[in-house]
Amino acid sequence: MNGLKGLEKESLRVTPSGRISKMSHPEGLGSALKHPYITTDFSEALIELITPPFSDPSDALGYLDSIHRFVYENIGEECLWAASMPCEIDGEGSIPIAYYGDSNSGRMKHVYRHGLASRYGRCMQSIAGIHFNYSVNEALWPILQDLLGDASSIGSFIADQYFGLIRNAQRNGWLLLYLFGSSPAFCRSFLTGRQWMASQFEKFDESTLFKPYATSLRMSDIGYRNDSQSGLNISLNNLDEYVSSLVKAMNKPYPAYQKIGIKVDGEYRQLNANVLQISNEYYSSIRPKQVSRSCESPTIALKSRGIRYIELRSLDLGLVHPLGLSLTEMRVLELFLLCCLLQESPPLSTLENTEISRNSLDVACRGRAPGLQLSRAGKAVKLRQWAVELVEGMRTVAKILDGGESEGAYLGSLESILGAIDDPENTPSARILSEMRENKESFLAYALRTSQQHAENFRSRPLEGDEALAFRLEAQESLAAQKRTEESDRLSFEDFLGQYFSNVE
Repeated sequence: MNGLKGLEKESLRVTPSGRISKMSHPEGLGSALKHPYITTDFSEALIELITPPFSDPSDALGYLDSIHRFVYENIGEECLWAASMPCEIDGEGSIPIAYYGDSNSGRMKHVYRHGLASRYGRCMQSIAGIHFNYSVNEALWPILQDLLGDASSIGSFIADQYFGLIRNAQRNGWLLLYLFGSSPAFCRSFLTGRQWMASQFEKFDESTLFKPYATSLRMSDIGYRNDSQSGLNISLNNLDEYVSSLVKAMNKPYPAYQKIGIKVDGEYRQLNANVLQISNEYYSSIRPKQVSRSCESPTIALKSRGIRYIELRSLDLGLVHPLGLSLTEMRVLELFLLCCLLQESPPLSTLENTEISRNSLDVACRGRAPGLQLSRAGKAVKLRQWAVELVEGMRTVAKILDGGESEGAYLGSLESILGAIDDPENTPSARILSEMRENKESFLAYALRTSQQHAENFRSRPLEGDEALAFRLEAQESLAAQKRTEESDRLSFEDFLGQYFSNVE
């Protein structure tokens, strides 16, 4: 029943003093455009490390560990920022936008990020997280289809089941913010240009703002939430409606973005002036994915070949873990997603979507507040009561994954999170604030010290032998692949964009 699991981890490269790196993506790491496992996200300094999918979660973590060790051989004295919320920021201009070379595809990625900067600001785009990619075991689909008496094609059945999973993950996703949220505080400099928002927070010290019961401010209204997408109503009923609603957003002009301009004084400021430049701009805590082919839009990939896996995007970097998360967390995430798959999942109404959004924001900002109540089907329910119910549902799946063993790894992982449900002081967010108070540290000092400890862990274990050689060869091949792409371009950039956007649906 175990599915395939992969990870995508973002981290800022920072200087020894905890400032965002101004250095280009190191050549020793290969091409950010073409390397399959080491790339960049929004910023040249925001590195993204990607693992292949594995059945055993320990293999995924092992591969991520190897990537980190290779990265540390190529970034000199810099280290990877351990926190989701960024280090101290010296203004928006201190965050360099990622560059991918002179090919059309590379320029498109760069211009897209310029658009993100113009629309949302560079500070928001410097927030990091870890994505958990999951695909259900292929052998489970025909069994489940037979049990449900479903007569549709296997492709349609799989897509419908994945969307049922996604809807339930939206309903219950607040649990992950509570259990694993690790961003209760941040540097005041993050609100540069938005100082008026500081009044919403308490002052931990002169440079640190926080909320005393927060779990994940990364997932709050100072993080990945924005007005332009609030009325999108992207459908999660089925694959056709999902793709159609995304395409509609990619073709709908947005007045505020029209004011920015597309190409000004010969320089592109964004790919277009629509609500979404491309579908990846849609910020959602979980979304369906299909591997895109060269220059193929994600919507076309989904429509052509269905859903290959889902991407869970609501996870903060766990500061206490050098890799950003633990083996226990990975097992709990798999149990959570499988339970979301196996439970009934009716369509989401506008009213329920509002309820889901309110629950998520409440838990992100004050999830550890004593007696906190959430809303379920319009009725108040205590967070702890609902959390216990969800864990009990996961217990049955854990027994199956453990093969009936009474002390198996999945059941053990479930038991380990009960302490956080019983006592909010056992959550990562509470422990972070407790350690900051105990050491009288600002957020910057705490995160920098932790980052340097993680760096020493990786530097003390350099890659050796065939594993080291394989990573070096992969980096060299990616650079050669980028050069081939740049040399093979025949279209102008304008024609390339025209061709791309003529095939988004």
